[in-house]
Parts: sequence; structure tokens; C-alpha cells
Amino acid sequence: MFRLSLAFSARTHGWLRYAPTNLLADAIRTRRGLKWGTDAMLLAIPYLYAAAICTTIIGNGGPGWLNILVVLFIWNALKMLWLGLVSLVLLLRAWAGERRVHRMLAANRATGAN
Repeated sequence: MFRLSLAFSARTHGWLRYAPTNLLADAIRTRRGLKWGTDAMLLAIPYLYAAAICTTIIGNGGPGWLNILVVLFIWNALKMLWLGLVSLVLLLRAWAGERRVHRMLAANRATGAN
């Protein structure tokens, strides 16, 4: 069952590679894009609002196919929240690595100047 789920997930990712949220996620995962991860978390608000609107419409007798949109909106909201948290951790790690490199360069210059 797990193997089937993993295979389905891999195929679905291939089909949805050019979905807007996946393009945004790919752009944020770059070093230049990491700083936009926390801003991407704000995109969760409109997604959750759209899910609430669809849920209200369904509750008032709307069509049942809107449930698919509710799941999609909630999934994208969770994806944006997770993407923001992960990018923040990756950004902090990148800053720490860059700082370590700068310290090593400064130490090398100091020892080479003597």
C-alpha cells in the first residue's frame, strides 16, 4: 500500500510540475528565493479564506464538487505554511554557513598578514 502511494505521488508530481504553487515552491527553494519564504506564508490566508467561502456555499446547498476545491485550497495553504517554515530554517543555515566562511577568510588574512 505504501509503495503504491509513493508511486502515485511521484507520478502526480510529474504531472503537476507546472502548477503555480509548485513553481513558487521551486523558486523559493533557491538561495536567492529563500528570503521570500516567509512572505509566501502570507499566501495561506487567501487560500484558507477561499476554502471558508466554498465551505459556506456547500453548507447553503451548493454543488458537492466544491469539496474538491476546499481540499485543494487547504492543501495549498498548508503547503505555503510549510514552505515558509522550511525556507526560514534553510535561510538561517545559509547565513550561518556564509558567516563561517567569512570568519575563516578573516582568520586567514590575519595569519597571512603577520
